[in-house]
Amino acid sequence: KLIITSATIDPEKFSNYFGGAKKAPIIEVSGRTYPVEMRYRPLLEMDGGKDSDEKDLNEGIIDAVRELSQEGRGDILVFLSGEREIREAADELRREFASYYEILPLFSRLSQAEQSRIFRPGNRPRIVLSTNVAETSLTVPGIKYVIDSGVARISRYNPTSRLQSLLVEPIARASADQRAGRCGRVSEGICIRLFSEEDFESRPEFLDPEILRTHLASVILQMGHLRLGDPEAFPFIEAPETRQIREGFRTLRELRAVRHNGTLTRLGNDLARLPIDPRFGAMLLDGVKRGVGHELLVLVAMMSIQDPRERPLEFQQQADEKHRLFKESHSDFISFLNLWTWYQSYAVNSSQSQLRKLCRQYFLNFMRMREWYDLYRQIEGLLKSMKLSINPFPTVTKEASKNRRDTGKSNSKSNKDSDNDEFRFPSFSEDLIHQSLLVGLLDQIGMIGDDKTYTGPNNRKFKIFPGSFLFKKPPKWVMAMEIVETSQVYARTCGVIDPAWLESIADHLIKKQYSEPHWSKTQGQAAAYETLLLCGLPVVANRQISYGKVAPELSRELMIREGLVEGEINIRAPFYRKNSKVIENVELMEEKTRRRDI
Repeated sequence: KLIITSATIDPEKFSNYFGGAKKAPIIEVSGRTYPVEMRYRPLLEMDGGKDSDEKDLNEGIIDAVRELSQEGRGDILVFLSGEREIREAADELRREFASYYEILPLFSRLSQAEQSRIFRPGNRPRIVLSTNVAETSLTVPGIKYVIDSGVARISRYNPTSRLQSLLVEPIARASADQRAGRCGRVSEGICIRLFSEEDFESRPEFLDPEILRTHLASVILQMGHLRLGDPEAFPFIEAPETRQIREGFRTLRELRAVRHNGTLTRLGNDLARLPIDPRFGAMLLDGVKRGVGHELLVLVAMMSIQDPRERPLEFQQQADEKHRLFKESHSDFISFLNLWTWYQSYAVNSSQSQLRKLCRQYFLNFMRMREWYDLYRQIEGLLKSMKLSINPFPTVTKEASKNRRDTGKSNSKSNKDSDNDEFRFPSFSEDLIHQSLLVGLLDQIGMIGDDKTYTGPNNRKFKIFPGSFLFKKPPKWVMAMEIVETSQVYARTCGVIDPAWLESIADHLIKKQYSEPHWSKTQGQAAAYETLLLCGLPVVANRQISYGKVAPELSRELMIREGLVEGEINIRAPFYRKNSKVIENVELMEEKTRRRDI
């Protein structure tokens, strides 16, 4: 039997797909819930068919809290789109209701200690401000009321711009009903929606399936490995668009994982065996070849999880100060290697409780650090099964780590003021590591321009995210683990690159342009200026080269016309000296006779 459970999928589509003509049975289990009263309080009120003034979101939330406070004591769950909106709403609510309600934020980047506060009962009723993490991932206990903003940040990949966006969008009806159901668990509840009933009814019943919103490179890679045929002809439950499939193939070609006919290369089959993004797999296998496979193993495991660093609202400055211990000003990637090295030096001889305490002290998420290590071990085992050997990772002593902790200073290569007795991280091969990373990030590079804005392939514009260690002193060329569109287009987790690396790493993608072919007397050959373009981005501009192999016929013409005829050639052969002397005598004779036809 195959049992599919979900509160927000379209059951009819699954029933039709798996059941064929008979349809697979659909069983609805509603659970033990109490009635929920729905109230619509749109921020934009209609006045006689005309729009009236629109309320601010926080004003709407405050009005809704006042309304619910008249209904009796009870905890309130407010659904908002993101961390910034939660922080702003929390500030407003504390100004209005600090003496009556306890205000608790809830989003994925919060520390475990802060998230666990929602499970501890208090003396006052609570207002929990949450993203849709409280809609699907966990249940907030004791909720009697819900205030729904009706929006969420939805992840979408745009195959045209090659951007992963996290933009605020209206949620579907199924998600809105799921949110409303959160206040019917312990008693009768009330849900206030900050949008109109007409708006609700006009929304789609379900959110687009993720296969329509994500990058398909991994899907296409696995389909090729399993020999499932042409992805465009495969009977998906929801077939992705043709442009999504083409973009997936384009990415795999950039990685050299597929041939032009769509079949997997040897590298592609190796990538399909790794449980990570194909781009990360390509980085890892390249790192093995360059002798930095262990460092890349640590990094791809890190890039496959959420950032383990935490920045609690009330301790942001302290968290930044602690995280600065691992700073490498040229590379966020090397900073993560510093973090890994430091943490593992403690993990060898420390208990779970000691590591939890260490994580709290340095504002690290213990569960994510453990997830990082578990994924590292899993991928390490797969590399061994593939008979790939990797270099040993540099080790440090716990005493050395203690020295570093006590001094409280960064000892990265970029820090020139380090104390001699301070622990120094291993000297990582930064260039080799960055070159291997670049193999999987060829579409996520950029060259700096005005206003610290970078231009990448296909004229994509972005800025370095303020949380990056490279933000204050942005380099001329940069690569990023991801480029995400939120309020702006930001590059996250960045590192410095040398554009000269691209000539060999991206040789299969680079296009060459030639300009100003001419005869060079000093070089004694036809020359021209060469520009190398990676998806329109000039990685090498106006480099003078020998033009003979590029255009032999034109080069021969230049040699005859400008070299021989014009005398712009240095030849010591007797025949050439004799011919030059004859030409010189003829020119003198023409001058004396004032004729030009001799």
